[in-house]
Amino acid sequence: MNRKLILTSLFLFLIIHLFSQEKEVLIYHPIQTDTNGKIVPWYDNNPGKSFDHVIGLVWNFWDKMRTDLNGLPYYMNHQVWNGKFNDPRGIGGDQFAMALSSWQLYYQYSGNERVKANMYFIADYYLSHGFSSPEAKWSNIPFPYNTLIYSGKYDGDMRNGKNVAQPDKAGSFGLELVHLYKMSSGYNVSENTNYLEAAVNIANTLADHIREGNLNYSPLPFKVNVNTGDIVLLRNHDFTGTWIDSAGYTSNWAPTMQLFLDLTALKKGRTEAYQKSFQTLLNWMKKYPMKENKWGPFFEDVDWWSETQINAMTFARFIMEHPEYFPDWKSDVQKIIKWSHETFGNKTWIKYGVTVTNEQTVYQAPANSHSSRQAADELLFVSLTGDSSMYKNAVRELNWATYMVDFDGKNRFPGDEPWLTDGYGDYVRHYLRAMDAIPSLTPPGQDHLLSSTSVIQQADYEGCLKKFFGLNFEDVDSSKVKLFYRTYEAKGIEKLKLKAKPSVVLIENKPMVETNNGEGYEWNPMSGGGLLTIRRENGRKIIVLN
Repeated sequence: MNRKLILTSLFLFLIIHLFSQEKEVLIYHPIQTDTNGKIVPWYDNNPGKSFDHVIGLVWNFWDKMRTDLNGLPYYMNHQVWNGKFNDPRGIGGDQFAMALSSWQLYYQYSGNERVKANMYFIADYYLSHGFSSPEAKWSNIPFPYNTLIYSGKYDGDMRNGKNVAQPDKAGSFGLELVHLYKMSSGYNVSENTNYLEAAVNIANTLADHIREGNLNYSPLPFKVNVNTGDIVLLRNHDFTGTWIDSAGYTSNWAPTMQLFLDLTALKKGRTEAYQKSFQTLLNWMKKYPMKENKWGPFFEDVDWWSETQINAMTFARFIMEHPEYFPDWKSDVQKIIKWSHETFGNKTWIKYGVTVTNEQTVYQAPANSHSSRQAADELLFVSLTGDSSMYKNAVRELNWATYMVDFDGKNRFPGDEPWLTDGYGDYVRHYLRAMDAIPSLTPPGQDHLLSSTSVIQQADYEGCLKKFFGLNFEDVDSSKVKLFYRTYEAKGIEKLKLKAKPSVVLIENKPMVETNNGEGYEWNPMSGGGLLTIRRENGRKIIVLN
């Protein structure tokens, strides 16, 4: 046998041997790696392409989910998806607020009008079928559970039964109602005050009941009977069935604090009471959760004490978004991140270069939502500080979490079911936040509005709304429109990833100047396009031309 034939045979042997090695499967997909053996997304080696693809799959699955026995979409009745039969559990405690949070970001990213319509449907239905009575001691706040699954009504708590609400979830939903009010105002209708009125009512109730709090009781309780005002109990830790621990503590108050801030800025409701309530919560968060790392429970289906990553990292993001309240915000955030890694870090996939994040202390399971949250929040810290030490693992956590999504958009974490909280509302938003923090993680060659300091009322990519709604761009050639968007506030900043530099940017139909100082736009080229930053001083309508 000649040398050439030997080399050819050896090469073929190596190729066959290489491809015969079975790859480890992570839920739905064989694990893909880079040349260094580190995990990359299953769909494409480019993170941006993959992140865009999986959140699109997730949205489409939600959008096309089957209608349930009572005529409502399945996600309005259940917290867990099952393709063969209806899961017997009702909704998750923060299921609707999480969905609204993600869909608001996904709407501006995609311009998909079905996303906005889904937001209105969820909010309208919940407002008309899920709130405590105006005469209750804790009036006009949402219930987190439907105790009769097909009743179409939300009337209590999963573990503690009827008439029990979770004030932190009320605050979360109230915040999303403020966002929805801003989104809907002036959108082909007169100002829609229903969402704002409901948000004000929630804020009023929470402000009425807020107290100073201590090491064992937060200023507002985790669970309360809305009629009697009694704080209900958590089960003891030895699972004997005895209810002994008070459900008087949680630290999930960042959304409620933001609700108070937003209503104060709008000058709506009892703003003096909101400012006082905000300060009470802020002081307590600094004195107890931040100091003691006592973050406490969040989840509706766990009825005993548990420390949760979602409470800690949600507040870490709040700190980064409001450094004016935290003089040592960098070290504050680093402390929380360190605690989260020590408490929830999971090294099962360390051979692929990634430590992922478990859900909570009583359920140490690696999770899609919690890993993507940890990653997105750490990437925000990277973008704000320039400290890149967290970057690689954060991106790999996002890569890892793509494996939770099946080809049809089902989304679950290892060893568990497809939760409609973790896999949908509490998943999509973290990828979009990560893209905003690190624009190189966006899909190349695409146009997307990544973020705004305002609420985006309308996002029209490539003139699609002109086609369907007959919008008038006045003196602008609509065929050259790359993006038209409208904001609620007249002053703000937007970040857009575009596939090419625009020829003109108009504000209220007048050209903006290219500048990095004051009102105008700034273009920074990057792979697959560039980042367009728009700063508005007095204008709500922006047109970006090819």
